[in-house]
Amino acid sequence: MLSSPLPHAGRRALVTGASGALGAAIARRLAADGAQVVLHASSRPEAVEALAAEIGAAGGRASCTAFDLRDDHACAAACERLLADGPVQILVNNAGVHDDAVLPGMRPEQWHRVIDVSLNGFFRVTQPLLLPMLRTRWGRILNLSSVSALAGNRGQVNYAAAKGAINSATKALSMEVASRGVTVNAIAPGIIASPMAADAFAADDIARMVPAKRAGTPEEVAALAGFLASDAAGYITGQIVSINGGML
Repeated sequence: MLSSPLPHAGRRALVTGASGALGAAIARRLAADGAQVVLHASSRPEAVEALAAEIGAAGGRASCTAFDLRDDHACAAACERLLADGPVQILVNNAGVHDDAVLPGMRPEQWHRVIDVSLNGFFRVTQPLLLPMLRTRWGRILNLSSVSALAGNRGQVNYAAAKGAINSATKALSMEVASRGVTVNAIAPGIIASPMAADAFAADDIARMVPAKRAGTPEEVAALAGFLASDAAGYITGQIVSINGGML
């Protein structure tokens, strides 16, 4: 069972894209710290249902929600349902998609899909949850960015554009809400061990690209997220925090 007292006891957290390796690790960390975690999925609701059961078996509290981040009405309705149970004080905008192609060969739908999920999805969830969070005078907003937004990457102009915009939005929003006890930061991971990374990077490529000579783990990113969501990080806001084994 989880020990008590816990840093996030009584606080509600929403993790978008919790069906993936990174979102799941962050959700586990927040739940272990005592948050009541809402796990979002779009295409794989069964994955967050299994994760909620896992968190519950470990003594944590988790529930699930499924909606399409590309749909204005679906997002608004989902946020309204969430707020019926009280404000969300920890928001992790983790959901994002890759649809890689070099720009001359990129189809319009590839551009729009990546921008719509990663950037517009941030707006569709953050905006309706923000005022209730501000009224509590305590909040943490964490936006998942990428090393691609900081250094660029061939074949990812759409993804780099979306995450670069998230970085700028992070800085601007942090200025709007800092006086109300709400921090806004972005986490920019490099190569993190996951099924997606395993398909994209061979071990030799990782050793060549990363000074640490390995991929990071979802748990290492989750540890950073846990700290940034804590009371101890209350004076850190508007930052893009890299976690990439020394790539930059």
